[in-house]
Amino acid sequence: MKKNMGTIDRILRISIALIIGVLYFTGQISGLAATILGVIAVAFVLTSFVGSCPAYLPFGLSTLRKGKSS
Repeated sequence: MKKNMGTIDRILRISIALIIGVLYFTGQISGLAATILGVIAVAFVLTSFVGSCPAYLPFGLSTLRKGKSS
């Protein structure tokens, strides 16, 4: 899969996932909200490590600098 995520995008996604994790483990979120945010956090972490976001593909979006795609 072609990479379409830049470094800042990846750092932001991992940061958001960490915040969601902290909110969950401190009991600030629970129930359906925790489940939905947990799924989003997992997706953010996975896409950050892979470097590609499938949601960007249909729109032709990329946060990579020009000339850095693989």
